[in-house]
Order: sequence, then structure tokens, then C-alpha cells
Amino acid sequence: MNQPERNRVPRMAISLVLAVLAACVLIGINETGYLRSKDALDQIEQYATTRGALHRLLVRTLDAETGSRGYLLTGDPRYLEPYNAAVAEIGQNLEALRRGYGPGSEDQQMLAQLSRNVERKLAEMDMSVRMRKQGNEDAWKFVLMTDVGKEHMDAIRDQSGRLIASASKRIQVAQAQIEESLRFARFGIAAVAVAALVAFYLYLRQTTALKLAGEQQQAALQKERDLLESQVRERTASLAELATHLQMVREEERGHLARELHDELGALLTAAKLDVARLKSRLGAQTTPEINERLRHLTDTLNSVIALKRRIIEDLRPSSLSNLGLNASLEILAREFSERSGIEVATSLEQVELDESRQLTVYRLVQESLTNVGKYAQAKQVDVSVRDYSNHVEVEIRDDGRGFNLQDVRPSTHGLAGMRHRVEAAGGRLSVVSRPGSGTRIAAVLPKPQSMPRPASGDAETQATAEAQAEAK
Repeated sequence: MNQPERNRVPRMAISLVLAVLAACVLIGINETGYLRSKDALDQIEQYATTRGALHRLLVRTLDAETGSRGYLLTGDPRYLEPYNAAVAEIGQNLEALRRGYGPGSEDQQMLAQLSRNVERKLAEMDMSVRMRKQGNEDAWKFVLMTDVGKEHMDAIRDQSGRLIASASKRIQVAQAQIEESLRFARFGIAAVAVAALVAFYLYLRQTTALKLAGEQQQAALQKERDLLESQVRERTASLAELATHLQMVREEERGHLARELHDELGALLTAAKLDVARLKSRLGAQTTPEINERLRHLTDTLNSVIALKRRIIEDLRPSSLSNLGLNASLEILAREFSERSGIEVATSLEQVELDESRQLTVYRLVQESLTNVGKYAQAKQVDVSVRDYSNHVEVEIRDDGRGFNLQDVRPSTHGLAGMRHRVEAAGGRLSVVSRPGSGTRIAAVLPKPQSMPRPASGDAETQATAEAQAEAK
């Protein structure tokens, strides 16, 4: 690692630490403000509820007093309805207030005094109402004229007002707490934002430096990659040229060997066959059955050797390709393969115009494919087709054998690499489709040449006639 890269690593670490620290501080400020504000809001809600309960208690006490005085003065029972309702609700309000204040607090003690005064007021009103109902006029009028009820009511108002003022003061304190939390969050978030901007600035600088270094590295890698690709293309082209040259040399050697076998070995076998025939004719009737049997066996052996020679020559360099044409050569190839292997071969061949090199490519493709079928496919039938199109020729060999998985097969297996190179060297394209249990399909597309030289029919007929005469001897 060079010096700039070693310097970049601490800077990146510092930027990351600042970012994490800013995030943690922001989360802490937000959480603290949230908890304090929530606590303050809960207190405001509680004190507001208490203040409302105190207001309702005071109002219901006044309603009860108004209802009781109305009944005492008029004797109308309808005034007892609001009185009874107010008395029932006063008890509920007192119970709610007792739950709202904690034990031992100053407000709780004041609430206890308020409760006692309210109970005394309620007892005083209840006694007056009962005396009015019983018809004891002097007693309830005496109670009404005394200052006891007024003292109780003044004490209730005073204590309720003090409790209401205390609740309001606590609400103001909670509101101040919320404002303080908001100010704290405001300044904290501003500080964190500044820190985040600084960290972001450092990050941008670091990112720009890394991007520049990355671009330089990418440029260097691209330069090396282009150089390697150029070398690979040159090597590939050289290997393809060498493979094509070796293929041509191989075909030339095959042709040379086929001519040598045809000329030298063919002449020797033909001479031997003529000698046997001459010897048999000179001996005539003087020969014994044993000599006749040996001469016939020798003749059959020579015929078998001549047939073997012809088949080897055809494998090396098919003479039928130049003498009879591509379709006839493929028909002969398919028939001989079917006879040797016992596999049925169906052909569908259209007349095509290809130069000698591409005809040989098609022939070798079909020959190699049939050889592979006989060795590996375990097929019962093979279909060979040649179709002619306006600018290309399509060759297809399809079998119903066991097939194979293309991903599990090496590229060189079954001669696929040789077939592919031969087709591509002719400017074509080879495709292989196969699945286990579904057979194999080999297809090649070869372009047609721009101009086709037509061989003289007389030369082909002369060569075919000479070949037939040589085999008949």
C-alpha cells in the first residue's frame, strides 16, 4: 500500500467516526427531548384534568347549594333534582381528585381539607332539606339564617382556588420544560448538522480522491486488458490459421496416400488377380480339386483386398465426391454406414452448389457425425438432410439416441472441436443440441460462394469410367 492510500484510510476512518458520532448525538438529543416532552405533556394532561375536576367540584357544589335553597324557599320538589344530581357527581369528583394527588404532598393535604369542607357543606344542606321535608320550619329556617353554610362555602371556594392555582402553576412549569427541551433540541440539532456537514465535506473530498485514483487504475487496467485482448486475438488467429493449415495438409496427405494406394497397390492387386486368372487358364483340366479350391480362395481373397483398398481410399479421399457429386457421395456414405452398423439412415438431400472445399467440409461433417453415432449414440435411426437456400446451405444430422448433457462434455469430446473448426474455417456456423434421452442434433450453416466453377462433365465421366474398369479387372 503506497503513502496516499495509507493516508486515505485514516481519513475515511475519521469521516466514518464523525458520521457515527453525529448520528448517535442526534438520536440522543431527539430521544432526550422526546422523553422530557412526553413527561411534561403527561403532567400537563394530569394537571389539566385535576383543574377541570376542581372546577366541576366547585360548580356542582354551587349547583347543590342553589337547588337546596330553592327547595327550602319554595318547597317545590323540582329543585331537588339538580340538588341530587350535583350531590352524586360531587362524590365522583372527590374520588377522582384523591387519585390524582400523590400521598404526603401539600396539595393532597389541602384536598383533604377541601373534602372535609365539602362533606360538611353537603351534611348541612342534607339536614336542611330533611327538616324541610319533615315540616320542621323553625329548624331549617334557623340553619338557613346562620353563617355556617357561608363559612363552609367560602372555605370551599378558597381551597378550590388554591388547588386550581397550584395546578395552573404546575402546568406552566411543564410548558416551560417543553420549551427548554425544544431549545435544547434546536441547538443540539444545529450542532449535529454542522458536524454532519463537516463530515460530508470530508467524505466528498475523500470520495473525489478515491474516484480519481479508481479512474487512473481503471485506465491502467483497461490498457493492460486491451493489450491482452490484442495478444489473444493475434494468438487465436495464428492458432486458427495453423489449424486450418494442418487440416489442409492432412487432406492433402490423405489425397496423396489415396492416390498411392490406388496407383501402386491397385496395380499390384490387379496384376496379381490377372496372374491367378492366367495360371488357372493354363492349368485347365489338369488341376486337382484342391488346387482349384486354393485358386478360387486366392481369387476371393484378392477381391476382398481390392474391396478393402477401395473402402480405405474412399475414407481417405472420397473419389465419389469429385466424380458423382455431393449428394451421391452422401447417399453412398449413408448406405455403407447403415450396412456396417445396422442403424437405419434416412436422407433428404437437395441439390446444392458448393465449391470443392465446402463440399468436402459437408462430407467430413456427415462422416464424423455418423462415426460418433455408431460409437456413442446407441441410436436406431439417423436423419441426414441438406437444404438449399438463396445464400446459404444448411446441413443437419439428427439421431434418436441416448443424447448427452452439453455442460458435462468437454469441448474436444466426440470430435466436436474438429467439426466446429472445419465449419468455421469454411465461414459457417455449427450448433449442437442434445439432452439425455432425447437424441442429438448437429446443424451447420455454410455460406454459398459468390461464383461456382462448374467441372467439365467429360472429365468426371472419364475418371468414373476408369475407376469402374479398374475395379472390374
